[in-house]
Amino acid sequence: MSAEAIAMNGPLRVFMNHVYEYKKGIRRMILMTMLKRYQTFATERLSSQGIAFHVQEVSKDKINLYFGREECLKAVRLLIGNRAVNELSPEEDFILGTLLGYDVCQECDRYCTLKEKKQKEAS
Repeated sequence: MSAEAIAMNGPLRVFMNHVYEYKKGIRRMILMTMLKRYQTFATERLSSQGIAFHVQEVSKDKINLYFGREECLKAVRLLIGNRAVNELSPEEDFILGTLLGYDVCQECDRYCTLKEKKQKEAS
């Protein structure tokens, strides 16, 4: 992929912005869902900059790319393993959202909604 093609590509521009935010200390860990065709570019870029990452297959065409601090990625690997994000328990979903730096109050609301839904399904 040429530099010009990369400059014009929306998903890779978003990826590069996430890398910038990580390097500036704005975020400690990022989750980005992307097409598999971008995986090589993204992982080579992360490797060349010494940024730890974890790739999780979502479908035949998509991946989840987690990257950032190694201790955060280790926690993610232990927490979710190879399960899809939509297969996580409300507690695991809450932990993941918090690790990703999402708004804590919104994560609390999300947790309560997911937990109440699971309780209704169980009864």
